[in-house]
Amino acid sequence: MKIIPYSEEWREEWDNFVLSSNNGTMFHLQKFFDYHQTGKFQFNHLMFVENDKLVAVLPGSLKDRIFESPIGASYGSIVIGDYKFKYVMEIISTLLDYGKANNYKEIILTAAPMIYETYQNQNLEFALLWQGFSYELHYISSAIKLDKERDIIQRFQPTVRRNIRKTIKNPDIRVEVNDRYDQFYPILLENKARHNVKPTHSYDDLLKLKQLLPNNLMLFMVYLKDRPIGGSLMFYPNKNVALCFYNMLLYDYADYKPIHRVMYEVVKYCTDAGFAYVDIGVSQDTKAENPMTPSMSLIDFKEKFDAKTIMRNTLHIKL
Repeated sequence: MKIIPYSEEWREEWDNFVLSSNNGTMFHLQKFFDYHQTGKFQFNHLMFVENDKLVAVLPGSLKDRIFESPIGASYGSIVIGDYKFKYVMEIISTLLDYGKANNYKEIILTAAPMIYETYQNQNLEFALLWQGFSYELHYISSAIKLDKERDIIQRFQPTVRRNIRKTIKNPDIRVEVNDRYDQFYPILLENKARHNVKPTHSYDDLLKLKQLLPNNLMLFMVYLKDRPIGGSLMFYPNKNVALCFYNMLLYDYADYKPIHRVMYEVVKYCTDAGFAYVDIGVSQDTKAENPMTPSMSLIDFKEKFDAKTIMRNTLHIKL
């Protein structure tokens, strides 16, 4: 087994490997990285090759001798197949040997939570820890385990149930799946500005992502008559998990509870589509000095929809 730097002639094989892997997501695809403007990031993706065949891939960037994954994406780290533990140990030792030979100072890896794996298996995480990696950060995230046998509304807390039923009975309220990013994005900007932050993606970024990966983005919009009052932009990173990347609402119409309604519609759609989880994202207090500080109000809100805690972990090693 050896590591070679990624080059364009491997593009199709790289993306096919991610799509057929045990833990890969859209955030590991070369097609995903194409949405970034040229030169925004200096990527240094790595490929693990055995007998001229890809056996693992690691997207990332090398800066000041520090290799970090992901860069320009939500999730990174090593993408593998459904391998035996012994083979995963060899993948990690190959990475460490490569890092030392190329004078790496540090390696930082943030993987998708385990729910994204087709066959949940912590052999990769244990192999990293056993060979010298340690935890640097933990982020608290929330996900809803989907179940076709359970009534969706009954899973939610009583107040949420009442609000959803009220919106369903209101003939002026409807939910559409469409591509009206022109309606969605200005309200999202306004919501983020309340917290003195900006969305991760620009308007043009979202349009380009939709063009590059049309089946991986879906926009749910809530309307009061013809006025957009809320919405949710879903990413579908892989066949196992649907990721609620952005929620927005028009605060003047908050009494209509558009977020409650759109969350119901999202959970219903994803359950029917066969996903195992809806990931509602991290809940950190971005104003706190400690980046791990949980946002209690945000966590409490997500728990109203029967979301449970999952962790997004960052591991690192100094070579």
